Amino acid sequence: MARIAVIGAGMGALAAAARLAVAGHRVAVYERTDTYGGALRRFERDGFSFDTGPALLPLPAVYRDLFVKTGKEPLESCVELVQVDPSARHVFADGTEVSLPNASRAGVVAALDEGLGAGAGQRWGDFLVRAREAWDRTRRPLLEEPLWPNWQVLAEREPYPSVPHKRLLRTRRAGTLAEIGAWELRDPRLTALLESHALGYGLDPRVTPASAAVLPYMEHAFGTWYVRGGLRELARAVHERCLARKVEFHFGADVTGVLEKDGRASGVECADGSVAEADFVVAGLAPGALARLTAGTVVRGDGDVPPQPAAASRLTVLLALRGARPEGTAHRTVVHAPDREAELEALFGTAAGASRPTVTVLRPDDPRTAPADHEAVTLTTVVPARPGRSHDDPADHMITVAERAVPGLRDRLLWSEVSTPDDIADATGAEGGAVPVPALAAGGGRLLHPANSTRVPGLYAVGGWAHPGGGLPHAGMSGALVAGLIVEGPEFRGSQ
Repeated sequence: MARIAVIGAGMGALAAAARLAVAGHRVAVYERTDTYGGALRRFERDGFSFDTGPALLPLPAVYRDLFVKTGKEPLESCVELVQVDPSARHVFADGTEVSLPNASRAGVVAALDEGLGAGAGQRWGDFLVRAREAWDRTRRPLLEEPLWPNWQVLAEREPYPSVPHKRLLRTRRAGTLAEIGAWELRDPRLTALLESHALGYGLDPRVTPASAAVLPYMEHAFGTWYVRGGLRELARAVHERCLARKVEFHFGADVTGVLEKDGRASGVECADGSVAEADFVVAGLAPGALARLTAGTVVRGDGDVPPQPAAASRLTVLLALRGARPEGTAHRTVVHAPDREAELEALFGTAAGASRPTVTVLRPDDPRTAPADHEAVTLTTVVPARPGRSHDDPADHMITVAERAVPGLRDRLLWSEVSTPDDIADATGAEGGAVPVPALAAGGGRLLHPANSTRVPGLYAVGGWAHPGGGLPHAGMSGALVAGLIVEGPEFRGSQ
């Protein structure tokens, strides 16, 4: 039985802790804040309840597997999972709207043909076929296995099978999401639909590799799910599973250093001067923060993946509304920006923030989130992750956009609260409130993440800032990979 110190109580760290504990190890988690869950936080006021982090769950199979492997009670006995249908309603810049059914390619094709015109659904359906091929080519090395030592193979090969496109007497293939939209989808609304999946993670579609086609594919293939009571309930369930497996938690424990002895990690030191010895240390931290805890020890080297581009953050507005949620209301509505170029320049260039950004409106059909005859609505948009950046009147801009999806919104408004990137930084410790992106192939390796094994023996990285990257499913997968590397050793190659 090994002693294992886990730094942080984010979802990846909790997943690793539960798996390691059930393997017979003695696991202690050290979390600098007063609670668990990382970005999965909840805001409550006057009987209203809101998720302030992720609010929908793709690929619930990751957490089903976690619960199967760590105890007798399955996930569905610990939380109530609800498949969201329609998956999303989209309101485009030209005023057209379309609601896309959940996990139904045929249904999506029919809805797009009806909403956007004949041929739109077929083009999107053909795109999904190609996206599936990219998924099949990258699923295992990007999600189910530790990062390959020869990761350059993933960086150099574009797995998305683009359609040949003749341009200026030359045949070219789409290398970015923007080129897929322009050359293969050939409809600004389909392009907006495609790019919204990248923008949701703060990725610039103009430079994001075509391999990001797997993001919309995952949603269409595996569905979108909601946890009754909010996704904070998922964090609660995983935390309780850890407690059931005898994981020890220390909240308010700010780890200031990773101890080393004989060239390997040997424990952690906290801000109060206390020391916890350990045979292994698992860190759910961004690479910069992890480097600071190792007193200058190099945890990444020349053979590691290149540094990622600057990450983005999220701005969230919580709205308490009088009046019940109308029957038939979509759980999620994406209101697309009227000026794509202005929005991209505001996010990824030097221009000022767009006054009408793309806004996601979440309206769960969940009586646990609001008093009777009231409604809890959450608005989110992507913003740059820049420390100290101010966001003037964010609620007003976003409410103006959301009125296209929620008629009479301002007349129903009781109060609002704003969750800023600074709040994300407080919850997760990520500089500027940055939100990590999922690992993606191609693009020179810019969207790969550091391996779970570090150059310090006995020290492992877990969570969204390590392989396989950001997003709730990916965090759960990172926990499984770290547990496998510790339990089975460096020859571990993932679940079969």
